[in-house]
Amino acid sequence: MVRTPTRPAKPAGSTLAAAGPARPTTSSTSGTRVAGRAWRASPNLKESDLYLPVKRFLEHQHYEVKSEVGDCDVVAVRGDEPPVVVELKLTLNLEVVLQAVDRLALTPNVYIGIPGRSRVLARRRKSVLKLVRMLGLGLLLIDHEVSVELDPGPYRPRQSRQRQQRLLGEFLLRVGDPNLGGSDRRQGVMTAYRQRALKIATFLQAHGATKASLVAQAVEEPKARDFLYRNVYGWFEQAGRGIYLLSPRGEREIAQWLERDL
Repeated sequence: MVRTPTRPAKPAGSTLAAAGPARPTTSSTSGTRVAGRAWRASPNLKESDLYLPVKRFLEHQHYEVKSEVGDCDVVAVRGDEPPVVVELKLTLNLEVVLQAVDRLALTPNVYIGIPGRSRVLARRRKSVLKLVRMLGLGLLLIDHEVSVELDPGPYRPRQSRQRQQRLLGEFLLRVGDPNLGGSDRRQGVMTAYRQRALKIATFLQAHGATKASLVAQAVEEPKARDFLYRNVYGWFEQAGRGIYLLSPRGEREIAQWLERDL
């Protein structure tokens, strides 16, 4: 039997995360550990299996805990503090998110409780946590012990001035609206940079090998030399010192991009 460390009482008004992960009491640790191991392999896990670890976790922090109160899976009360509500789900999906958001009308202390080995969280952890935080919710990860991944609270996003300037810069420099919103980005996106490269490629297709300085003048692109030298899309080849022509790849690809740019 594993000994359970003693943890100090949680001060009034603080969050669950402030107390850190808490193990169940010694009398129930053994059985809970077995259940926790089974969760990782068993397809028969039920939402009700998540309840007892959460109940013990909250009781360890001096809450009185009851299940299925009103529409809530778990409700915990401690003194005069606002209640804690936990919505249990085997996977983090839209249904439980909507349920949890609805519970915010009852209390600001709303958590979503899911198994610790969540596939959704493993694949898109940063985005998932950002979404949960934006909604003002908390997140509990439940296995043979419970850990607080995120506490509920008001979301105060930090806006990036630099990213905003890049966004507006791309918007202003892009000519027209050549892309279809919602299309597969793996097929490529017509960016302002690609449009400028196309102007250079079209000129070289019509005039053949040309000095970079002459290309810059002809297409009114002061950074033409940089476009040709960096050759981001593989459309150009160097034919001599400062002289460039269209590559075989450029010959193949610019037609399809010009069609999209119409």
